[in-house]
Amino acid sequence: MTSDKEPTVIKKYANRRLYHTGTSSYVTLEDLAGLVRAGEDFVVYDAKSGEDITRSVLAQIIFDEESKDGQNLLPIAFLRQLIRFYGDSMQALVPRYLEFSMENLTKEQNQFREQMGKAFSGGAFGGAGAMDAIQAQTRANMTMFTEAFRLFNPFAATAAAKAQEENVAAGAKSDDLGDLKRELNEMRERLDKLAKTK
Repeated sequence: MTSDKEPTVIKKYANRRLYHTGTSSYVTLEDLAGLVRAGEDFVVYDAKSGEDITRSVLAQIIFDEESKDGQNLLPIAFLRQLIRFYGDSMQALVPRYLEFSMENLTKEQNQFREQMGKAFSGGAFGGAGAMDAIQAQTRANMTMFTEAFRLFNPFAATAAAKAQEENVAAGAKSDDLGDLKRELNEMRERLDKLAKTK
């Protein structure tokens, strides 16, 4: 959610306390997480140096959320791959790609919720309907990935497009989610090889 109004200023003091200048009160990381969920934009400054520390505070919120039981959004394989990108030639591409992906996921979330609601309403996990919805969303995400990658790296996009086509073909021939996972892994390996050759 974006807004035309100026973001709220949060000041972080040496004692690690966070001060919300809009409400003139101290807040916690949990309070800031609530602001994010509500769509309220804010920036965090170090009270002494004036340095913008918003990124590190948001990262701390994610760390705290990931530490809670049942709250994990970031798979271990994703975190490892993300670490590998630091210092890699692809590092400059990653933030833009992740922003693009999250924007698309946000736009499509209501449709995906409806699909999953319909799929899971037919009994135990909705039977084949749930798998169809998951596979359809996976294919849509792969298409989105190919388009995003083409924007940022037209040379590597050919390999991504080929992997995506193979993925769609396999999805049409088989309802086995294992095939989709295998092909996603193959595509990742190809992209890793392409990234290493640059």
